[in-house]
This record gives sequence, C-alpha cells and structure tokens, in this order.
Amino acid sequence: MLSDRFSLIEKRNRETVVNETSVDSRLCSPSPLPSPAGRGRGERTRLACRSWRLAKTRSGGPQERTREPRMLPFILLATVMALGLAKAGAADWPQLLGPSANGTSAETGLLSAWPSGGPKVLWKKQIGTGYSAPSIRDGRLVLFHRIGNEQIVEALDPKTAKPVWRHVSPTRYRDPFGYNNGPRCTPLLTEKHCYTFGAEGVLLCLDVKTGKPVWQRKTAEEFQVPEAFFGVGASPVIEGNLLIVMVGGQPNSTMVAFDKDTGKVAWQSAGRDTWQGKPAIGWPGEPLVRWRGNEKLASYSTPTLATIHGRRTLLSLTRQGLVSLDPKTGKVNFSHWFRARVNESVNAANPVVAGNRVFCSAAYYGVGSFLLDVGEDGKSFTEVWSTNERRKANRRLEPVLGIHWTTPILHDGHLYAFSGRDEPDAHFRCVELESGRVKWSRDERWQKRGGKQPNVYGRGSAVMADGRLFVLGEGGLLGLFEVNAEKPVELGRHQVPELRYPCWAAPILSDKRMVIRSEDYLICFDVAK
Repeated sequence: MLSDRFSLIEKRNRETVVNETSVDSRLCSPSPLPSPAGRGRGERTRLACRSWRLAKTRSGGPQERTREPRMLPFILLATVMALGLAKAGAADWPQLLGPSANGTSAETGLLSAWPSGGPKVLWKKQIGTGYSAPSIRDGRLVLFHRIGNEQIVEALDPKTAKPVWRHVSPTRYRDPFGYNNGPRCTPLLTEKHCYTFGAEGVLLCLDVKTGKPVWQRKTAEEFQVPEAFFGVGASPVIEGNLLIVMVGGQPNSTMVAFDKDTGKVAWQSAGRDTWQGKPAIGWPGEPLVRWRGNEKLASYSTPTLATIHGRRTLLSLTRQGLVSLDPKTGKVNFSHWFRARVNESVNAANPVVAGNRVFCSAAYYGVGSFLLDVGEDGKSFTEVWSTNERRKANRRLEPVLGIHWTTPILHDGHLYAFSGRDEPDAHFRCVELESGRVKWSRDERWQKRGGKQPNVYGRGSAVMADGRLFVLGEGGLLGLFEVNAEKPVELGRHQVPELRYPCWAAPILSDKRMVIRSEDYLICFDVAK
C-alpha cells in the first residue's frame, strides 16, 4: 500500500514537471585521486577530478589577552563571501538553519500568536521520504526527497508549490536501523548552483536555474568512507570558492574541500593524525587514542564557519570530537575529544559560536556539553565549563543540555534548545551560555506508543524571528514562544493534522512564510501579522 502511494505521488509529480533532468550517461566517470542518533542495549538506534563535470587550555594555562585589531570591514566581507549570499534576498533561507546558518531570521511583522485553528495554510504537498529541510533562494524552494528507488532534487515556486524543475537519480540506500531511506542533508543554494549530499555520499552540483547536472563526486567510493550508522547527515557549507564537506574518509579525510564550480579537491584534513595519541576526554582513565583504521569519522553535525579573533575558522563536530581548521587550507588549529564511550552513538548538533566562545552538545549516554574559550592564537583554548568537569564533583550529575540533533538558538547570551536523547527524556530549556546554568526547563517527555500524537513537543526544533521562537515538535505540534530568558512563555500551539512522528527537520522562514516537513508532507503557512 505504501508503494502504491509512492507510485501515485511519482505519477502526479511527473505530470507536472516543467523540466526534468537525470544523471547524464554522457558524463565521464570520476578520475582517481555515513536522524542522527543511536540506541544501544538492544534498542533501535535513532536519528537520527574524480568528478564529472559539465562546463582549561590543552597547551597550558589561560591565554593572555590583548586588544584585538579593528577588523570589522574584513569580517563583514569574509562573512558575505563565506555564505555565498552577496546577491541573495533578505528573506531567503538558502541553507541549513537559514541565511546565517544559526536558525535565526531578520524578518519582522510576523504573527505574535496563533489564530484559532493555527496559522493559515497556503499550500501543502505530499512528498517522498527524508529528513532534509528545504531551502529557498531567488524565488525557488528546493526540496531533496526520495520516492521508491529514486532520490529527487525538486525546485518549486515557494508561493504556490508549482514545479520549476526536477532532477532524478537512482538510489539503493537502506537504513540499517529501520529509519526512512531518504536524504538527510539540506540543499545548499547559491546564485548559480544547488548542492546536495545524498544518504549514500553522492555529492551533486546542479545548475540552480535549470536543475541540470554540473558535477558530481561519489565520496563513499573515492575516500575510503566506513559505513555510517544512518547514512550521510552533515550538510555542506561554502567558504569563498570552496564547498566544504564532512566526508568521513580514512585515514585523514574527515573534512574535504572541493572547488565549488568544478568539484576538484582542494584539500583533505582531520582524522588519524588529529586524534592518534590524544586523550579520550571523559572516558575512564582518559586513555590515549590508538587508531585502528576502521573508525567512523563523519558525524551528523554540519560544520560551522565563524570569525574568531579576526580569523576565519571552520568548526567541525566530528565523530571523535571538535576540530578547528583553517577553511582555506584545511590545516588543523586544535582538536577536543568529545564523544560517548559506547560505539552506538553519534554527535549531531552543530557547534554554536559566540565571539571567541564555542559551545557543543550531544545526547548519548550523558556526554552532555562544553564551552570553550578560543585563545588569541586560534590554536589553543580554555575550557570554560563542561559536563565532564562538573561530574568530577558529582558523578551522577545530569547535563544541563544533552542535545540530540537540533542546534540551539543563541540570543543575548542564552541558549534555547530541546534536551534529551529519546522521547522519555525530552525537555525544552533555556541555559545561560557563560555559566552553563539552567534558567528554565519545561517537561516535554512522552512515551511513543501507538499512533496518537502527544500534546507535548518531545524533542523539537526551533528557529527565531521577530522576538519569537517558532517550534516544531517531533510529533507535529507547532508552537510559538517568546524569546524570554526568565520564563517560558508559550504564545500558541497547534497540532498540524497531516503531520505525525517523526518531524525532525527544523522549520524554515522566508518572506513571512513558514515551511515545515514530515516524512511525507511539505506544508507552507502564512505567518505574516
């Protein structure tokens, strides 16, 4: 019956296609050169060129502080270049977590409460499977999903959902733990190109206006990538002319930078040479890492680009922990081990940067969170606080935040995030970043039994705009909250009838429209005041 529904969706979509492209057999083969989450103890684990082309400081004590040079013009220019958004509209949402890749939007004039019956639905569309959020740029909404044995990159008119173009390619990916087999990574849109990264590790560049292929890399075949737990889940990012991807190849290709126009490899970095002989922080006795060569390297955390002490920095929360790199060269600045001891575990929340501070969190087996202060040299750091250090005084201490896949929203020195590995652990919290102190916490726990949707958010996702948090719970509960560090103030809640567990992609906001997805529906709401 499920396959029949997919066939109907596929037939309908093919009948309305404006321009469909598929893998071009005339293109040359590449030349030489894995929702994120997991359960142990017998439970299901959770969420979760060789190219073809067409055209406390680990190195000592706290750092001595000096006055930083005035580099605002340089920083602003670098930021624009890094995001590839020089001509993007202010209302666009062209990549994972929006224009600044931090889950925030500058839009104003949005609803301050939900109307009776929830916000107005502008359009809705049945879609294929996947956990990939859509992206919007220059009047195109791009969705990455799967129907049957085809993965589909599809451009739609964001106002009407009318098809613009469609690219189809075959896929054989099967999730080993029973989650859906669709793509996990969010499309990245620039002025010229659309980049996708499929669950099997196929990195694809399309012409954003036509959907025609430009280049492709089969990373799993090219970079000795051990099989991931739940397929590939870290979305690509752009810095200047480089497309930077968490490939996860052995021995030292955790991170790979490609020329964004040609797909040619610019650098490969991080892996064995980064971790061999380093202490496994937080593990009993903190043993030194002994590299075996079969380790999984990629995580489900998308890298974060930031300017720290005037230097462009790439921060990647990999399978082993946090790695800071120079995005131009791939040279490693520093690393910080951070992962659960149990093999069936993942890191999935993106690093959050505030000035020279870097925050990371994970949910498995109480690993918790940490906050680092990066030194003036960019190569050293001081640990401001961490769950690991606090546990030395109280071994049973619960983490202030143990974030599964969602990335926290940072505002005025406070983090807003859903904490908890599984549904029975879920809490919505506000945490003061500098101190790691919980300001407030809402119990959002539920037991996932039967088909009834919970009247709680569970482990949700949030984006911020106009002084409010737009929240999507994993069971399809749509919420609106004040951004308030003193207490949780809910302004509205609405269970979206079409949505059901799991809804693991964060909402997106563009031009006073909010778009959300589940495993089988894409829905656009009017959130204008």
